[in-house]
This record gives sequence, structure tokens and C-alpha cells, in this order.
Amino acid sequence: MTSPAATPAPGPRNAITDVPGLRVGQAGDTRLRSGVSVVVGDRPFVAGVHVMGGAPGTRETDLLAPDKTVEQVDALVLSGGSAFGLDAASGVADGLREMGRGFAVGPARVPIVPGAILFDLLNGGDKDWHDNPYKALGRAALDAAGPDVALGSVGAGLGAMTANLKGGLGSASLVLPSGHVVGALVAVNAVGQATMGDGPAFWAAPWEIGDEFGGLGPGTPDPWPATKLSQHASTTIGIVATDAALTQAQATRLATAAHDGMAHALVPSHTAMDGDLIFAAATGGRAVSGPTELVALGHAGAICVARAIARGIYHATPAPGDPLPCWTERFGRR
Repeated sequence: MTSPAATPAPGPRNAITDVPGLRVGQAGDTRLRSGVSVVVGDRPFVAGVHVMGGAPGTRETDLLAPDKTVEQVDALVLSGGSAFGLDAASGVADGLREMGRGFAVGPARVPIVPGAILFDLLNGGDKDWHDNPYKALGRAALDAAGPDVALGSVGAGLGAMTANLKGGLGSASLVLPSGHVVGALVAVNAVGQATMGDGPAFWAAPWEIGDEFGGLGPGTPDPWPATKLSQHASTTIGIVATDAALTQAQATRLATAAHDGMAHALVPSHTAMDGDLIFAAATGGRAVSGPTELVALGHAGAICVARAIARGIYHATPAPGDPLPCWTERFGRR
């Protein structure tokens, strides 16, 4: 039996920035109803990625494979805007270059900034722009990077929706008995639901710590919940991070394991019309002693992703003209 002292608990911020050396920046445009979230390291970090949705939109994810030359990245970007949002990473790269960051090629520096996007073009915002706004939003998010992480209708989750409720941006963390820290940042824009049926309870309820998303406990599972398949407007994207010293192959496995958190928290998940993707980031500050700790990191990543998804929905806030109600409008703060 596990002793209480050995039970993992959230870090002081209950956010991905509990992983030492990581900061989060966010920027959004309420008129556009879209935004960008950036995770940047104090120094380059090992990264991996795993895609399980059928309709992803990505930038520079091929170089994260374990057989590729570049082993570390400078930042990871989550953005709204569908394919237009991929330009957010360009704004982040410009800012990092000005800071002297990037992969050294002779005298040149090339910041390595993989990114992923979600589809939020049908959420009622003003999308009739002349110049793509996402590069500027990416730069603004980088400039805003710090230790605090706002939740709900912010950053890449500003214009997100699920099948029945407004989506959002969530984060969560765990400190393991080994001392390793694991955190997640997720923009929730799913085909399916984060809540059970027509009630307030979250699919992620078994993984909740305290009352971080209402403390409602389990609801009544509905195996066939509503979806927004007819809108073709989805994708949940996220980042799971740790201070463990991982190889690219191990980081890729961490990203793969963390996808279990989407299956715990969204029903259905990983559909043909989602672009569900999780990046993994490993800052390398703490050694891993063996396979037992690697397994624990993957399980913790899944738990953090599930909790982050529920927290993103729980903290979403209303705005005029929203196509869907947010959780608090429908059920009230618990």
C-alpha cells in the first residue's frame, strides 16, 4: 500500500511551469477569438511528439524523431487559427533570434520552434484579416513568458470549443516520489465532450486532486456523447513536460503515454476529425534511474493531461456572441 508521503501531489503552481526552467507566454485577440500559447525554456531542451488525431496541423515536428540531427528545441507553440496559426512559430523564432537563441550553424543562429494548431475559424470571431495576425501573436506570447499560467479562455484556448461547452487552456502538475516534476499544458478544442452527458461532472474526475475542477466526483458515464463532427472544427493539442533527463526516444515515449490523458478526459478522443497531438519536453535537470521511473513519468504525464483538460473547461469564461456556453454559465461555480 502506498503511504501518504509517497503520493504524488501538484507543484506550487499546479502548472507546467512547476518544471524548473520552463516559462509560459500567452497572447490573444478577443475580436479574432483566437490566440497563442508558448512554452519556452531558459535553455534548449529535448523534445518529442506523438500525433494520434487524423487531421493534424504542425510545424517542424519531423525533426523531433529520434533519428534526426537536431536533438533540442528552444520553444514549443500551441496556436489557434488552423493553418494560418502555424505562422505564430515564426514570431516566436524571430524573438528568440533577437535574444541570440538558436541552433548554431557557423555564425548563424536558427531557433528551433515546433508548433501545432487547432481549428477555431468557425467560432464567431472576425476572421476577415488582411495580414495574418498569428506571427504578431506568437511574438507577443513569447514576450509575455513567465512563471504564472492563466487558465480558461486565454492563449491557444481563447476560441476553443468542445461538443457541448466552450473549450479552454488548462494546465496541471505532479511532483513524484522520485522528486521528478511533470506538468502539462493543453488547449482543448475537441470533437467530443469533457463532461459526462448533460451533467457537470468531468470524464477526468477520477484523476482530480482536491477540487481543482469543482470536486464534483464521478457522474453518470454516457458512452455515446454528443460530438461536433458536422463542423469539422476540432483538435486538442498539448505539451507534457518534465525535469527528467530523457533522450529524444524517451521523450517521444512520454508524449505517447500522455495521450492516455486525452482518452481519460475527452469522449470520444483521437478521432479522424481531430488533430490530437502532444509534445513532450524534458529539461534534463534530474537523472532517471531506470524503467520504473520512466513508467511513472508516462503515467504522471497522462494524469496531468487529463486534469489540465478539465481545468481548461472549468476555467473558461463567457464572451459576447459565444456559440456555446462555458461551464460556469451552464452549471455555476462549484
